[in-house]
Amino acid sequence: MGQMTVFGGPERRRRWSEEERLQILAEAFAPGAFVAQVARRHDVSTARIYTWRRKLCQPVVASGTSLSGEAGFAEAVVVDDQGADQPPSQPDIVVDLARVGRVNIFASAPPALAAAVLKAVMR
Repeated sequence: MGQMTVFGGPERRRRWSEEERLQILAEAFAPGAFVAQVARRHDVSTARIYTWRRKLCQPVVASGTSLSGEAGFAEAVVVDDQGADQPPSQPDIVVDLARVGRVNIFASAPPALAAAVLKAVMR
């Protein structure tokens, strides 16, 4: 018969503060980042990182309030375009979002930007 070792004592459960979770999420989903590498670096499973993201994206509904839209991640890029031409008064593409608002895309928008906006809206 082989030898067996039994470890007694309390179970080891790691606890992460909200600040640590947000920092790990920001690092894991930054452009060019790999979730698996970030998970290894912080000694966290990739499943836990995706669970944190899913929970963060879920809308929080307080009792007695109505849900007007879903919360989620959206990366924003600010570009200084003071010298650029002004967009035409009418957009070329209009996407109406139920209960949330409207997205207007003008012909002057770069194709990559328009595709990213549509991809983010259609999630």
